[in-house]
Amino acid sequence: MRFAVTVEVTGLEGISDPEGQTIERVLPSLGFEGIGQVRVGKLVSFAMEAASRDEARRRAEELCRRLLANPVTEQAKVMVVPAGEA
Repeated sequence: MRFAVTVEVTGLEGISDPEGQTIERVLPSLGFEGIGQVRVGKLVSFAMEAASRDEARRRAEELCRRLLANPVTEQAKVMVVPAGEA
């Protein structure tokens, strides 16, 4: 079965986010007021063949632990849907 997998990787609370801080500082000069707590992350999307949705999630979570996210500074949210529903 084919699944569409999306992984959202963001910094853990309390970890400095210099890119988010830079964006937040620039927003008022661009006319965007009242925006705060800007965090920057990354989004990784891919297709995966797996026997079940649970297996696809398990494999994607392992991929996050081993490659896509640094567990010391980042967290990863995994979303898995059948390929036709993405």
